[in-house]
Amino acid sequence: MAKYKLAIFDWDGTILDSIGTIVNSVHGAAKDLNLPILDDQTVKNIIGLRLDTAIGQLYPELSQEELRIFLENYTKHFHFLEKVAPNLYPNVLETLQKLREENILLAVATGKSRVGLDRILNMLGLSDFFDATRCADETAGKPDPKMLHELLTQFGLTNKEAIMVGDASFDLQMANNANIDCIAVSYGAQPTSSLKNYSPKYIIDQFNELINHLITPQELF
Repeated sequence: MAKYKLAIFDWDGTILDSIGTIVNSVHGAAKDLNLPILDDQTVKNIIGLRLDTAIGQLYPELSQEELRIFLENYTKHFHFLEKVAPNLYPNVLETLQKLREENILLAVATGKSRVGLDRILNMLGLSDFFDATRCADETAGKPDPKMLHELLTQFGLTNKEAIMVGDASFDLQMANNANIDCIAVSYGAQPTSSLKNYSPKYIIDQFNELINHLITPQELF
C-alpha cells in the first residue's frame, strides 16, 4: 500500500544529474563578464532558486543590465553543455515507474523555467510522464510553498497525503513551509549536514531507496 498519494520531486540534483552543468555554466558566464570565479560549493548552494535570484545572491554587485547579460550568457553555456549528455541519476526511471504502478501521483516542483523544464523533458522523452509540474517562473519560487499548495489543490489532496523529495535546503524548507513531509537525497547539490537542519523523514543515498519509504513492504511481493 502506498504511504502517500502524491510524490513531488525537485529536478536538478534529484532526478537529473545536472549539477556539474549548472556549476560550469555559472563559471562560464562569470568568466565572460570578467567576474571572480566562485568555488563550486558556493554555486551549488544556490541551486534550486530561481535563476535570477540565485545569480543575484552570488554576484550582488551586478547592475540590472549586467544581470541580464549574465543570465543570457548562462543560458548559452547551459544549452551547449546540456546537449552533451543529459542523464537521469541511476534507477530513477525504474523507481518512478514502480511508484506509478502503485498509483502514486508524480509531480515536479523546480526552480527551472517552464521553457527549460519542457525542453529537457522532451529531450529525455518524458514530456507526458509526470502528472503535473510547477516551475519558478510561473508561480512563487522556492522556498515559498505556493507551488506545493497549487499541486495539492490540483489533485484535491491534503498536506498529509503528499511528500517532497529534494537535494537542496530550499526544497526541504519549502516542504516545511507547506507542512508536507520531505525526503532528502545525499547525492545532489548540498551536503547532508545542511539538509538535516530541515528535519527530513529520511536521507537516501540512492534514488531507488524511495520504494522502501513510499510503499509498505507487503506491496512489494
